[in-house]
Amino acid sequence: MQLEYFTLIDRIVDLNIGDKTIVVEADVPQTSTIFEGHFPGYPIMPGVLLTEAMAQSSGWLLLGLMKFERMPFLAMIKEAKMRGFVNPGEVLTIEAKVEHEGSGFAVTSAKVRVGKELKCSAYLTFRHIPFPHPDLRVHMDAMAKKIGFPLQALTHD
Repeated sequence: MQLEYFTLIDRIVDLNIGDKTIVVEADVPQTSTIFEGHFPGYPIMPGVLLTEAMAQSSGWLLLGLMKFERMPFLAMIKEAKMRGFVNPGEVLTIEAKVEHEGSGFAVTSAKVRVGKELKCSAYLTFRHIPFPHPDLRVHMDAMAKKIGFPLQALTHD
């Protein structure tokens, strides 16, 4: 996880296009400038970054469902609930599933766990559009390879 670059997903564990679900993992770094201010003497992962990790996980799921032909952008967060603290050095397991699709939008539900303990959850709405610039598509292809996006998932319906 590279917090400074908003690269919050380290690896895809499972992508099920048929069930419209994804499971990813992210290793929270032991040290980061984020933790120096959040909070001195008691470092915890900011809720906004946990929400972003859920959004990125959902985004990878949507990219897979749309076969990398459209780019999802976060449009709305509903019912975000922070249920516990996440500490430096912990491994996040993030699950997301599509709840609704249509008219250029998609809604996902997502959860973050550390071990079996639920840390947060939210409903996320995305607007998806054709890739707005070729460089963004090239970047997403490179990131997909880096995090182990199963490209074979794109060939099965």
